[in-house]
Amino acid sequence: MYMAEFKLRFGDMKWYVRRIIEASSFEEAEEKAKRYAEAMNRGEVRWELGYVIEAERPLLVGKDELEKLGA
Repeated sequence: MYMAEFKLRFGDMKWYVRRIIEASSFEEAEEKAKRYAEAMNRGEVRWELGYVIEAERPLLVGKDELEKLGA
């Protein structure tokens, strides 16, 4: 499982979103993320791919994640 982070731009505003990418390799995940960003660029909001990482537990904040942060 992989996770991609995208930067969205609308005028002077920008924000970030993350999406889970189903793929069997990093290269496949990166290609799918690029295609996704291109497909989403049909409106006024501009999508840019930031990065793709392998993720075991994406978007979860649990005991393990808090311990890693020292919280």
